[in-house]
Amino acid sequence: MGKSYQADVAIAGAGLAGIVTAYELLERGRKVLLIDKDKRERFGGLAKESFGGVHFIGTPHQKRLGIKDSPELAYRDWQSYACFGENDHWPRAWAKFYCEHSLEYIFHFLQAKKIQFLPLVNWPERGLFRPGNSVPRWHIAWGTGEEIIRRFIDALEAHPQRQNLELLFEHEVNGIETAGGRVAGVVGTELASGMEFKVMGEVVIASGGISGGDLSKVRANWYGEWEGPPQIMLNGAHRYGDGLLHDKVAALGGNLTHLDKQWHYAAGVHHPARRKADDGLSLVPPRSALWMNALGKRIGPHPLISYADTRWLVENIVRQPGGYSWQVLNWKIAARELAVSGSDYMTAFTTKSKPLLLKHLLFGNNELVERLLRECPEDFVAADSLPELVEKMNERSLFDLRVDLSTMERDISEYDATIDRGPAFFNDDQLRRIANNRSYRGDRIRTCKFQKILDARARPLIAIREFILSRKSLGGIQTDLRCRVLNRDGVPIDGLYAVGEAAGFGGGGIHGLRSLEGTFLGSCVLTGRIAANTIAGT
Repeated sequence: MGKSYQADVAIAGAGLAGIVTAYELLERGRKVLLIDKDKRERFGGLAKESFGGVHFIGTPHQKRLGIKDSPELAYRDWQSYACFGENDHWPRAWAKFYCEHSLEYIFHFLQAKKIQFLPLVNWPERGLFRPGNSVPRWHIAWGTGEEIIRRFIDALEAHPQRQNLELLFEHEVNGIETAGGRVAGVVGTELASGMEFKVMGEVVIASGGISGGDLSKVRANWYGEWEGPPQIMLNGAHRYGDGLLHDKVAALGGNLTHLDKQWHYAAGVHHPARRKADDGLSLVPPRSALWMNALGKRIGPHPLISYADTRWLVENIVRQPGGYSWQVLNWKIAARELAVSGSDYMTAFTTKSKPLLLKHLLFGNNELVERLLRECPEDFVAADSLPELVEKMNERSLFDLRVDLSTMERDISEYDATIDRGPAFFNDDQLRRIANNRSYRGDRIRTCKFQKILDARARPLIAIREFILSRKSLGGIQTDLRCRVLNRDGVPIDGLYAVGEAAGFGGGGIHGLRSLEGTFLGSCVLTGRIAANTIAGT
C-alpha cells in the first residue's frame, strides 16, 4: 500500500454534489479529502459544461413575471411526470422535500455564492400526454454551469478552513474499506504512478451515474418496455461515469434501484472535440423543425414536438428505422431557435455578454449555426434546394437506409400548406404547440412565428442527423432523507453516504421516469448540503 491519508470525511467525486458537500463540511469544521479520477482542469465534472438551468419554485423571478407557483403545484407536477411506483417511498419523499425547500436549500444558497439567474424564467417539459411543468421553473444561471462551478471552487479556495481540505486529482477510488461493522474509508489507485492509496474516514459517494464510460451499463440496464438500445448511441455523460462505485456499494449490501430509468436526449450529434469514444454534443432541438426518420418520412402519426416530453421523443426515435433521426429546417429557424446544451457553445451566456445576448435574441445566433455547420459536417448539411439536401443526407445515411425525396417533399409541403391556411385552421399538433409556446414571452422571443420550411427567403435548407445521447442516470444508490446509504433491508450502512447522480439525485430515484429539467443541478446542491448536515450532526 502506498500513501495513507486521514480525514473526517472522504468524498469520492469532485462534481457539483461533491464540491457542495465539501464546502458544507468545511463550514462545520470537518477535515475533508475530495478525490477525483479526472484532471484538475476538469474540476466540477459535467455541471461545468452544462447550460446551468436550475428548477426552483416560488422565486422572486417568477413573481415578477406574474407566475403563480407553489410547492403543492410543483409536487403535483413532479408526481405526474415521475409515475412513481407503489413502493417508491424514498424517491417520493425526496421529490416532496425538493418542492418544499428549493428556495431555502438551493436558490438562496446559490445566490449567497453570487450566482445570478436571468430574469426570464424558461418553460421546458410542459408535458405532452400527461402534465409536466404547469408553469415556468427553469432558471438559467448567468454564466452557465461554468459560472456555478467557478463560484463554488472560489468559495472552497477562499474558505477560512481551507487548511482542512485536501484535493486529490487523477486518483481513482476503486474500493470501500470497512472496520468494526461500519464503513471506515476508501482505497484506490494514483493513475500517474499506479501506486495504491488509502483514506480513512466516513465516506460520501459522489461519483456520478452509470450513463457514461463505455455505455455498457446503459445498454445492460435499458428500459425493458422499449425495444433494445439503438446500435449507435452517443455519450453525453462523463467519461468516468461507469458505475464502478455503484458496484462496490452493492458488494457491501447497498441497495441499487431504478437503474433502468435513464434520462437521454433525442438530439445528439458527434462532438467535434472527440474527447472520448462516441463523444456527443446535445442540441436544444428547434421547435419549428420537422422531425423525419431515416427514410425521410415525418415521424408520427403524432409529430415529435420539442420541449414537451423528452422521454417521449427518445421512446419514439429508438423505434424508428436505424434508431436515429433527421431534423429538417432552414437557416431562419436555426438562427432563431437552435441552441446547444453546453457552456462552450452558448457564448453570450457563458461570457455574460448582454450586448451579444441581445443581438442573438433580436437577429438570431448566426454565429452558432455557422460554427455547427463548420465543426460538425458529418451531422449537419445545408443546401439551396430540397433535392440537393436529400442527396447530402443520403451521403450520411446509415445501415443501407435511404431518404426518399418524394416522401420528404410531400410531408414538408403538407406542413407548409397548413401554415398557409392560417392559425385558425391549424390541424397539426406541432403548430398548435408552437402557438401555445408563443403565448409565453419567454418562449416567444426565440420561437419563429409559424415559419414554413421551404420558404425561399429563409434558405439555405438545413438537415441535422441526430442520435440518442446518453446523459443522466435517474436511478442509483438508495438513500434515506439524510443521504445515508440503505442496504437491501432498508437499514442505513454506518459511515456511508451518497449524493448527486450517484444517489439517483436522492433516494435512488427522485425523478421517477422523467425529469422536469433543472432538477439535476438542484438535486446535487440539495443532497450535498443534507449529507454534510447529517455527517456533522446538524
